[in-house]
Amino acid sequence: MSAPSYYTPVERHLTSSEEVRVPMASRPQLKYPAGGTNLEEQRARWERKRVRTAKELIETEQRYFEQLELVAVYFIEILTAKGTLRPEERDAIFSTFKSIHSINRTLLSDLEEGKLGQGFERFCPQLHLYTTYTDNMEHALKVLQGQIKKNKQFARFKKLQESRAEFHGLELEDLLPLPLRRVYQYKHLLRDLTENTNPDHPEFQQLKSAVRVISEASQHIQDQARRQENHLQVLRVQKLLKGRRSKVLAAGRQYIREGWLTTVPPKGEEIKHRMFFLFSDLLLMTKPCHPLHPVHSDKLVWQRAYPLAEGRVEKVFGHTSSQGGLISLTFPEEKLLVMSNDQDDINNWYRCLSAAIGRLQSRATVTQRRDNLARRPLRPALNSTQTDTDSPVPKAGSKRYLSDQPREEPSASGHTENDCTEAKQMKLMPHLTLRPDDSGPSEEQAGKSCIIL
Repeated sequence: MSAPSYYTPVERHLTSSEEVRVPMASRPQLKYPAGGTNLEEQRARWERKRVRTAKELIETEQRYFEQLELVAVYFIEILTAKGTLRPEERDAIFSTFKSIHSINRTLLSDLEEGKLGQGFERFCPQLHLYTTYTDNMEHALKVLQGQIKKNKQFARFKKLQESRAEFHGLELEDLLPLPLRRVYQYKHLLRDLTENTNPDHPEFQQLKSAVRVISEASQHIQDQARRQENHLQVLRVQKLLKGRRSKVLAAGRQYIREGWLTTVPPKGEEIKHRMFFLFSDLLLMTKPCHPLHPVHSDKLVWQRAYPLAEGRVEKVFGHTSSQGGLISLTFPEEKLLVMSNDQDDINNWYRCLSAAIGRLQSRATVTQRRDNLARRPLRPALNSTQTDTDSPVPKAGSKRYLSDQPREEPSASGHTENDCTEAKQMKLMPHLTLRPDDSGPSEEQAGKSCIIL
């Protein structure tokens, strides 16, 4: 699946009749005995940068809103009126696009009036519409492609609308991802605008807050885009593999790179060319199917999967500027030698493998330390020199009392001094019971008697 062209601006510029009003930042007139001229020059440069950035923000917002209006007017409104798509299909494709178009109309009006801080202060609470739209983007493109194939009436309508002069050759697939790109532009433009605004300016705090909120939304959009791209890459690898048992799709698995490498087998065997796929937790070795295979001639056969958490990588040669290099990969069950004639390629493989293994092993170390800190002893250590006066003293003859008594060591004859007879079961009971304030009975007080059960 090829990535669409996310942003192609419509050729439009401000005419001479259009006036862009940008509020000037206040500059307190301070007199300095020395160096005052340099400070004023610096503030003047900041002010010129601020005006230039504000003008760029307004001009790009005008072009962006024009492109939003193309989709809102020529697609959403007409499709809603004609009923070419069912409501659930239309909502799946366009999601919150209509709401985004509405809030950006208000933002553009504020920017053109020079209310930069106030405009973004009202715009930022609505950024959840952008994040919702981003989360739905993959599903939207999938539904759109399905409707183009199945719904001939919609396919003709789409082609007719895209042929209008207002679209300048753009397709619907090019216009739908525009909100994702625009948030990224907001972040950089507002950051430059805030850096060149005097802290005493009345809009400084509003712009500073807008930078923070929009940066968070931009990070969410970028993370979602990376997850989508990673899913497409892993899915592509999955489709290249022959057989239903070859599964590489797994939660949290990230695609890193792929390429052909030469395996160096033990002595007496020929070298073999294999296709390797490197993921965040796995190194997959495959080989091509037979070229005369009637069905899977263009697929790969799963040969071996090596878990990186238990691996170790070393560069055997290729440290200097030479032709190619050799890498040693050590796993619990096998040692693998791979080589390439391309020095840059083998160095890139070594860096990627080292980074992936290092991340997994450092994560395992942190987890083990946390487990060790969270583990508690089963019993607290007892101090033999002190007695716990708060604990209740068990009654004489109870099971708990008997279990607390020290066992007698057997004499040389094999019997303890308290055994009464071998044919009868005996039970020891002390004459005296312990009080909480007693430190313990002496040997004279601890007389014992035999009771026949």
